[in-house]
Amino acid sequence: MPRLVLTVIGDDRAGLVSALSAVVSDHGGNWEQSQLAELAGKFAGIVVVSVDAEGIADLTAALSTLDEMLEVTPHPGNEAAGTDEERQRLTLDLLGTDRPGIVREVTAVLSRHDLSIETIATTTRDAPMAGGVLFEAQVVVQVPSGSDTERLRAELEKLAGELFVDITVA
Repeated sequence: MPRLVLTVIGDDRAGLVSALSAVVSDHGGNWEQSQLAELAGKFAGIVVVSVDAEGIADLTAALSTLDEMLEVTPHPGNEAAGTDEERQRLTLDLLGTDRPGIVREVTAVLSRHDLSIETIATTTRDAPMAGGVLFEAQVVVQVPSGSDTERLRAELEKLAGELFVDITVA
């Protein structure tokens, strides 16, 4: 069954997910996967829905009725991208004093090792006791077979020292 990837954004308020899920369901769609969050007063995210090929146009048209609440942009899903549970994953947990460039530096290392980011979640919070702001990140990456994970770990350890952060790879 074809899948649509919906990008959504709007001013945060109650009922957004309910309205979106009602349109999807009312037009024969099945809500498969999502990552949604409130960020800086906006509600944003990505939703993957499956729908019969004949229903794509109707669902896409119906999504425009949400324009008062949410901007929804449908994109055709990549049918080759399945949910392969056999692929190797690594999880990186990072914690340190917040400063510009942390995400850029960490993702540059991942890119050099040809690792694809599956999920990334970041946040900042006040540092207890010491003052200042802490930056936290959790990154899950897909690791191609034959990757040199020991070299990756060494490069991340070096980077952690340069950025004065803790990076744990599991």
